Amino acid sequence: MNIEEILSQPESRRLEFKGSIPENSDLAKTIVAFANDAGGDLYIGVNDKTRELVGIPEDELVKTEEQISNIIFDRCYPAILPDISFLSIDDKHLIKVSIFRGSMPPYYLKEKGKLKGTYIRVGSSSRLADESIIAELERKKRNISFDSEEVLDKTVNELQIDEFKAIYKEKTGEDLNDQALKKLELVKTVHGVVYPTNALILFSDDELRNSMFHYAKVECARFKGVGTEEFIDQKSIYSNIATQAEEAYNFLLRHINKGATVEGVYTVSHWEYPIKAIREIVRNAVVHRDYSLTGKDIKIAIYDDMIEITSPGLLPPSIDYAAMESRQSDARNKVIAPVFKRLGIIDQWGNGLKLVAEEMKLYPNISLRWKEVGLSFQVQLVKLDYVEEIEAKQELQQELQQELQQELQQELQQELQGKTLYTEILEKLSDIAMSRQELSISLGQKKVSGQLNKILRKLITDRLVEHTIPDVPSHPSQKFVLTKRGATFLSMIKER
Repeated sequence: MNIEEILSQPESRRLEFKGSIPENSDLAKTIVAFANDAGGDLYIGVNDKTRELVGIPEDELVKTEEQISNIIFDRCYPAILPDISFLSIDDKHLIKVSIFRGSMPPYYLKEKGKLKGTYIRVGSSSRLADESIIAELERKKRNISFDSEEVLDKTVNELQIDEFKAIYKEKTGEDLNDQALKKLELVKTVHGVVYPTNALILFSDDELRNSMFHYAKVECARFKGVGTEEFIDQKSIYSNIATQAEEAYNFLLRHINKGATVEGVYTVSHWEYPIKAIREIVRNAVVHRDYSLTGKDIKIAIYDDMIEITSPGLLPPSIDYAAMESRQSDARNKVIAPVFKRLGIIDQWGNGLKLVAEEMKLYPNISLRWKEVGLSFQVQLVKLDYVEEIEAKQELQQELQQELQQELQQELQQELQGKTLYTEILEKLSDIAMSRQELSISLGQKKVSGQLNKILRKLITDRLVEHTIPDVPSHPSQKFVLTKRGATFLSMIKER
């Protein structure tokens, strides 16, 4: 991006603006936070609230550069080497301070020490890191992951992993014996004794998992409307992590609709949301969540207007959701991820985001949005036509009221009071297009009845149902399918 495009961006995990050089401590906090995370750019000479170019006097640029360098050198530890450059735009002079992701974290303020002076980026702010985050930064320095650390509370032989062994055998055709456990780094030997790693604890059904990782669960909820005031269904998934993704995915499938569209004489099933993308996002939430963050669980929320999936842990610095079509791979959990690949839960490395991007192209009415919320990563699939659906429902309700005296509308109004054959026909056609004969059979009739023909004619007249071949009503391949108006009416019936 050019400088004008950068200045139009909101402040974020990797971007910050200041009108003038911040106070010594504030500048140092920003610098160590960038170094501890994904790196970032600080632009000095831009008002962070109004985004007005206030600039820095040209004769003060060198002096300001030296001041910045001295603050970073004197206050930050370990040493951080910034890249400082001068920029000019609209006769205004700016200073750009680029900080790269550090290789020796945690970085902290010298005068406060590691425990009280380590900062990380959370959204567009720099926040003090707690002990668990500092421990994770230490692991990054040693190039190890939390899930690879051994647990000395029980030996591997004392751990209950029978269910996980059965799942592994079913999915891979191989036994999860001592050699396989060692090869997958699910166990480690300490002083001649074999202990499980955090990863194996999470895959187990042992009481130790419940005590150590009681928060490693998935909370699912289907809410009524677009808020969290009232829920229709909920489920807490406490099982071992090998089965969590599939259970969560099945919960989602129960609460999203599957319809049908007609292409020529063929009927094609179509979910209201891109389910392949949803499956991939749910899998990523389980595989790549930060299990070192205590007290945080995965949350899956289904509203009338969107699906929202929130996973503990910020997006790894090397992954860019904005470039989904490029193959990207960075496993936070270096033991868990390969096991999931063996189980077939992860496909080829780097294909996940590309798969999501490809399926989203088939759903122009669904917007994929993502953001970092605190120390969590959140993905939303938003219905762009939700407002349109609400307006269509209101319009149909008004029409029903205006036409209430007509015979058909009187019968349809009765439909809102209880389930009749009208409802059954609409429900049958909401899943798939059907011929008269197919409808008759599905309704339990021995042959096509006169009542069925009468109702179909009325439903077509009222634009609730339409022919799949409208130009030739008597075509031998003719079928009936629910219209958008019919789907709206059916949803009104179900809400009563």
